[in-house]
Amino acid sequence: MNIKRQSTIQWYPGHIAKAEKDLKEQLKRVDVVLEVRDARIPLTTHHPKIQDWVGSKSRVLVLNRVDMISPQMQQLWTKWFLSQGEVPYFTDAQHGKGVAAVTKAASAAGVEVNQKRRARGMLPRPVRAVVIGFPNVGKSALINRLLGKRVVESARRAGVTKQLRWIRISDTIELLDAPGVIPAKLDDQETAVKLAICDDIGEASYDNQRVAVELVELLKYLEAVASNFLPESPLKSRYELDAVDITGEDYLVALAKLKYQGDVERAARQLLNDFRTGLLGKIGLELPPG
Repeated sequence: MNIKRQSTIQWYPGHIAKAEKDLKEQLKRVDVVLEVRDARIPLTTHHPKIQDWVGSKSRVLVLNRVDMISPQMQQLWTKWFLSQGEVPYFTDAQHGKGVAAVTKAASAAGVEVNQKRRARGMLPRPVRAVVIGFPNVGKSALINRLLGKRVVESARRAGVTKQLRWIRISDTIELLDAPGVIPAKLDDQETAVKLAICDDIGEASYDNQRVAVELVELLKYLEAVASNFLPESPLKSRYELDAVDITGEDYLVALAKLKYQGDVERAARQLLNDFRTGLLGKIGLELPPG
């Protein structure tokens, strides 16, 4: 039984270009940028244009879905980001964990803005913040927590936010909710695969079987080099089937035979869903460089 393989992961640059254009226009009015990334893949969910967009504005780095990585992995990334001169704010936006610290960081950046306004003889005003990130990294859930109520539709699927709009959080902060933006082109298919595994890629075309195979291979690699940051044998624990001595492709076929009457597509979808919903355990898919 062969796994069908699609050579590349593709998405549709038209709506991405429009989202970027709208975002750049609104950024002229923004004081603080909240950059939201997926804590499972914090390097992959860094948009390569973010520095150009932010410029000299204040930036708050938010790593969402901290509930989906181990405490040891969180400590590892905290240490690495601090060594790069960045303070990471870890959140679980669905349950509100870590959100108060993000609000405090955004407000602190706003104090600086209004000090400059006063120095120029201008009245203080609410700080204007924007939330930027890839599709489905939890931006809308974060905004709802910052507001303390549900005003932005939030779902565990990409592309829920379709347009830009300003929302008043308090007397001191106004927030711009922006659609997820991904690069119009990714030359690195390894990066694209990680986005697909984590469902952070928005409206894209990809082969579930290929992505599931890559997830198995990635888990095997991480177990070999960083087992102390992962749950013990996540695949074997979940499916009573070990991947140690076989390829990802053979594993998926074996899993289909064992659990899903030989239906490889169903096995692939289930494997991806189990990872995305945390049923394989708390698993970060990236390690800091070096």
